[in-house]
Amino acid sequence: MSENAAAVELKGIWKRFPGVIANSDINLKVAPGTVHAIVGENGAGKSTLMKILYGMQKQDEGTISINGNVLSFNSPSDAIEAGIGMVHQHFMLADNFTVVENIVLGSEPRKGMALDFAKARADIAAISSENGLEVNPDALVADLGVGDRQRIEIIKVLYRGAKILILDEPTAVLVPHEVNELFDTLRDLKKAGNTIIFISHKLDEVLSIADEITVIRRGTTVGSVNPHTQEVSAQDLAVMMVGSELPTPETRGDTIRDEVVLDVDNLSVLAPGGKAIVDNISFQIRSGEILGIAGVEGNGQAEILDALMGLNDSTGTVVFKGQDISNETTRNRRELGIGFIPEDRQRQALLLTAPLWENRMLGHQTLPPNSNGFLLTPGDAKDDTKRIVQEFDVRTPGIDVLASALSGGNQQKLIVGREMSGEPKLLIAAHPTRGIDVGAQAAIWDHLRHAREAGLAVLLISADLDELIGLSDTIKVLLRGAFVADANPATVTPEQLGTAMTGAGKVSA
Repeated sequence: MSENAAAVELKGIWKRFPGVIANSDINLKVAPGTVHAIVGENGAGKSTLMKILYGMQKQDEGTISINGNVLSFNSPSDAIEAGIGMVHQHFMLADNFTVVENIVLGSEPRKGMALDFAKARADIAAISSENGLEVNPDALVADLGVGDRQRIEIIKVLYRGAKILILDEPTAVLVPHEVNELFDTLRDLKKAGNTIIFISHKLDEVLSIADEITVIRRGTTVGSVNPHTQEVSAQDLAVMMVGSELPTPETRGDTIRDEVVLDVDNLSVLAPGGKAIVDNISFQIRSGEILGIAGVEGNGQAEILDALMGLNDSTGTVVFKGQDISNETTRNRRELGIGFIPEDRQRQALLLTAPLWENRMLGHQTLPPNSNGFLLTPGDAKDDTKRIVQEFDVRTPGIDVLASALSGGNQQKLIVGREMSGEPKLLIAAHPTRGIDVGAQAAIWDHLRHAREAGLAVLLISADLDELIGLSDTIKVLLRGAFVADANPATVTPEQLGTAMTGAGKVSA
């Protein structure tokens, strides 16, 4: 390593795709032993840049220097050999494997011809202890929460010898106390001499953890700031990113009407072994009301959504606009006027290998403008896709682009636009702004507010507690499949809500 060399230095990075320039003359310098944050809108080029640094894509122009040495990466293996590891926003773990099996997968230690799991456990225990990343090596990943899964991903890259860690939206699915635990871990990693590149949309978090912040806008770097030596606020960063002030999700003013749109009574969902994942819950949502459900992921939220959409076996009664739909198909529920934003956009909401206009039809193929009742109408679907692209600011060179070519945030904007089309009466929304930049976040909040004023009923699940508090008229706290508390959005704090979600405290309604 050259004296005073940057841990990472990118010079003049360009990356072009058909019809779009993803990176345009990007320059980035990351000091060793620091946390360097990269912020920018969806489609700004952050993910492409990190894929280039991790060897997943090849730049068209420009150079990559690691510790003063100019290197060329043709695959992630080259990046790993150079001491770079990446923790992706969507965790890459096998649920049916144990923690230790996931960590060593592809880098299994051997003793002769046999796998040396004793050495693996010892190495993992040492990494865990040194970095405050306590995990049970023999636990099945399927049984672990999101915070534990993230720790496993970090251990996995450290196990492979990474000294430069790229974290892509690492707090997107964490509750406040888990964010604090992650930041403690990052500080320990930094003290141990590791360099961390931290990609995030949450500007307050970036300011609390980063030693330097680089802003990328429309594919190029627009500036870097040091929050330790410069006076910089979240508003300042928002202006650098999108040219406007930081939005807030605040939704006050009573729009709730008398009509009960959704009436759920004694809903239960059982696991294969008979244990209740959702345990006898009841609630109502009225026209013009947003009901928020707060809970650590894995406490039954996904199963509630699936039950309401007819995607799993459940007991209890679901009444929509006075009609019992407990035994209706998913298609019938959609045709009655229920929009659905699932929690995993890539697995549940998109066909990644299909163009955007076909994804506009997905799940709505029996409804206008995708169908006239008998035949599909692709021309009308294409016209409406163009409307969604414009109205929801989906950054794409055209509607024939494959969904896989969009950034995660732009995929989300397409889904939200699709599910809010056709004037639904009920919107079931899981993390509607997850992975969305501040500008797009503001636009989606505005769409929800306006639809709420027009009478839309919304069931909202979000890991962003500020969003949950700001948008909801009522909040229910879910723990181990049951409602354990009601919270008043006008008075509750994110910290109080986070404590109640873990069962460590109570909130007053």
